[in-house]
Amino acid sequence: MEPAAAPHPGTPRGCERIAYAVGFQENATYSDVYGGGGAVVGLDCHLVRPVDRGSDTLLVFMHPVGGGMYLPAVRALASAGHHVLWANSRYRGADYALIMEKVAKDLGEAIYDAKERMGYSKIVLVGWSGGGSLSMWYQALAEAGHGIADTAAGDPYEAAADRMPAADAVIMMAAHVSRHQIFTEWIDPSILDESQPHVRVRELNLYDPANPNQPPYSQDFLETFAAAQVARNRRITSWVQEKLAEIRASATPWAEFAFTVHATMADPRWLDPAIEPSDRKPGVCYLGDPRVVNDGPVGLARFCTLRSWLSQWSIDHARCDAVAAGPGVSVPVLVVGNSADDACTPSHTQRLFDAVTHDRKRLHIVQGATHYYTGPDGRAHQGEAVQAVTDFLLEHDLAT
Repeated sequence: MEPAAAPHPGTPRGCERIAYAVGFQENATYSDVYGGGGAVVGLDCHLVRPVDRGSDTLLVFMHPVGGGMYLPAVRALASAGHHVLWANSRYRGADYALIMEKVAKDLGEAIYDAKERMGYSKIVLVGWSGGGSLSMWYQALAEAGHGIADTAAGDPYEAAADRMPAADAVIMMAAHVSRHQIFTEWIDPSILDESQPHVRVRELNLYDPANPNQPPYSQDFLETFAAAQVARNRRITSWVQEKLAEIRASATPWAEFAFTVHATMADPRWLDPAIEPSDRKPGVCYLGDPRVVNDGPVGLARFCTLRSWLSQWSIDHARCDAVAAGPGVSVPVLVVGNSADDACTPSHTQRLFDAVTHDRKRLHIVQGATHYYTGPDGRAHQGEAVQAVTDFLLEHDLAT
């Protein structure tokens, strides 16, 4: 008897991976993603499922920008017997032009296709990291049944309610409350003039050894620092609005303008473990040394455009917010947090849980787990998270 063929390295044994595209027409004024010509949107999707176990329930992942087709959680959930879809938004790897309203439409199209073409009758949204707030916001929009009429920048944009099916449950794993909120908690407030990012206020620069404010930080300093972070976000927003107004008054009102946002990884929590105490390792974040990440090329909002800033990063204008969406979600909700998460700290996990106003919700903390379940106990941590998901699905008759 021939031995069973080894699966693709990214596909669990006993499972199959089906890659496909969801395409739809969208007559945009200009193309904000590569390819498509402004009229066609294509979402690359990966369905991972057991080869010998059918299901009418599909777990659907989408992150606004991250391509997680091979995320360990996706593989682990499929290995546990679940049918799992990772659907990439149109902005995979390109958040410099990302419009959150368009991402919500993308998620709706992926779910609509899964139900209408593939025949899944039950949908469970699984929001990993930045996908958590997207899942909650999408579900609140879908349950409200109004669709989308415009963007945060005020541009007309339609996503029909009948193409945004509501899910039967929402799961958030290692998630934060919103991109604009966590970004504001991370932005470096020591920059007062965006045109001179190398000039920084010593008393607000966490990484200046001459800064008189050092860990453990005083409560007065933390309050001053947080207020300065919000102020910087609003200064950039004010400039964005002025620049966009100029463009709209010009001969090319749909033009865009790209810019750089320096220094976006300066959260005091990375340096002072006494702030929101947890099992996280001091002096590091999920991208490495925060002093390096602060000015590195992959920081949040490092490269941006005007409309994307308002839709994605503005503390006052961005709409995709799990806390605000929570009261609008009526389906069962599971929040899975990690006690050593080096991206989403404990307050985010608690805020997600508290935002849901009904009692069909569960909170599970994986003790010792990091954001990506790395480290010597990572596999055990991931297994615990998957079991929490499985138990939740069984409780609500959503398991295979």
